[in-house]
This record gives sequence, C-alpha cells and structure tokens, in this order.
Amino acid sequence: MTSHDLRSQLASLTTEAFRPELADIDRLPTPDLARLMNGEDAAVPTAVARRLPEISAAIDAVAARMARGGRLIYAGAGTAGRLGVLDASECPPTFNTDPAQVVGLIAGGPTAMVTSVEGAEDSTELARQDLDALKLTPDDTVVGISASGRTPYATGAVAHARAQGALTIGLACNEHSALAAAAEHGIEVVVGPELITGSTRLKAGTAQKLVLNMLSTITMIRLGKTYGNLMVDVRASNDKLRARSRRIVSLATGAGDDEIERALAESGGEVKNAILALLAGVDGPTAARLLEESGGHLRAALAHAPR
Repeated sequence: MTSHDLRSQLASLTTEAFRPELADIDRLPTPDLARLMNGEDAAVPTAVARRLPEISAAIDAVAARMARGGRLIYAGAGTAGRLGVLDASECPPTFNTDPAQVVGLIAGGPTAMVTSVEGAEDSTELARQDLDALKLTPDDTVVGISASGRTPYATGAVAHARAQGALTIGLACNEHSALAAAAEHGIEVVVGPELITGSTRLKAGTAQKLVLNMLSTITMIRLGKTYGNLMVDVRASNDKLRARSRRIVSLATGAGDDEIERALAESGGEVKNAILALLAGVDGPTAARLLEESGGHLRAALAHAPR
C-alpha cells in the first residue's frame, strides 16, 4: 500500500476525523480543557451500551470454550495491544487463572509495551508466528483489538485463528471494519473523532478497556470464578490480598475471625474452599472434592453438599 493510499484510508475513518471546532483548544484555560475532555469521555459508555447484544453473544461463546479448557487470547498493536496485555495480566491475581489461560499478544513482543517497535503492527506474518507459538486449538478464542479496525497485526491474527478453527472476535472503533468482518463476532464501538485528532488512546482506548473488562470479567463469572460479586478465586499473593481473602470469607459466611483462620488454614488458603467448608459444615478435603465435582462452581458445590 502506498503512502497516498494509506492517507486516504485513514481519512475515511471516524477515529481519525479532524474536528475544526477544536482547532484552538491549546488556547483554552486548563479547567475548560479538563471539562471538555471529561465531556468527551462521558459519551464512551453510551457507545459501548449500543453494542451490548454483540458483546454478550461473544462472552457466551468464549465461556463455553473456556469451560472446555480453551484459552482467551488478545492480539493487538500499540495501545490496543497494551490494553490486551493489561487485561490478561490481571486475570491470575483476580480470578486465580493460570497465566497461560488468558494471554495478551502485542505486536513487537514485550518491548512494545513501553516503546514503539517499528513496523510490527503492519505484519500479518508476525501475528501468525505469535499464534502458532501458542499452538491454537478449536477451544481457544482470539480477540483482535484495533481502534481503526484495519491494523494488519490484529486482522491477521483473527484471520489466521479462524482458519485454525478457533473462535474469533474483532473489537474495533469504526463501522464496516475489516477486523469485524474477518471475525465470527464483530464488535464495533463507534466513539467518534478524538479530542486530539487520531489519538486513539483516548476515547477509543477507553471503549476498548470497557469491552475487555466485560469479556474477561463476565466470562469468569460464567465459569464460577465469583460467588455473587465476591472474588472467591482471588490469589492471596501479598498482604493486601491476604487481608482481602479474609474479608471475602467473612462477607460470604459471617463467620468470626478464628473460624475464618481455621477454615483458610485447612483449605491451604483457598478462599472458595474455606467458604464452602464454613457454609456447608464440611472439612477442607471434602470441600475440595465437592468443588472439583462441581467444576469449581461454589453455588453448585453448596447445592450438592451433605445436609
């Protein structure tokens, strides 16, 4: 593609549109700029809300595959790639997932998290290589993320994953995008032109973050990683999380501190097991067995616990 062709393509994208009415914003007082930017951001949740049916359908498809042992894999470049890596990296401490269960791929690899890797986002071959290294299966899901909806790394990842039989989702911020068209589930959250022309780390980035939050969080709820709105699969890897673990057990059971400490000790620090032991009146090994038989779903384990 020539430079002229690329300029023409970018000029047709809503996310790249120039807004003449904002041409003098550099002259505004800081409080006015802050109000203006805050007003722009306020429109993002509404744009996401318009795509809730597509988002919900994608989540149910992801959850069905992850319940069979599949993985959730994000693929993007630049801001989009960083958001995918961020979401993936937060799943192990929040939901006690294996680090290989939710994976973030960014064009150019880890270096691209903090600095630009020239040409990486333009390579569909790089996307294929990154996915091939993961040995895709039909139970895996690949989510291509791109504000423009045309980034070769993201579209290439989705096209390659679909050819391998994996579930594919395309998350873009422009209508009629190549990325959404390439995926089984297209999600196009149109947030309009940015405050700073073409700076898609702003509204487009916020929209992508909101959708990724939904994809991972609601999928984990469907997989039994929560009990109500409590993070019962939280991994207590530091003092704050250990304190949070005890608070979660307390909120779920109403038990006293001594009971909570005993239940956690007997369950090896597993919050979900401790809650089941306290609510069902069983010992640690029995709680572990009931949870295993219930696929890790606490409510199901409680329903099958001896009365």
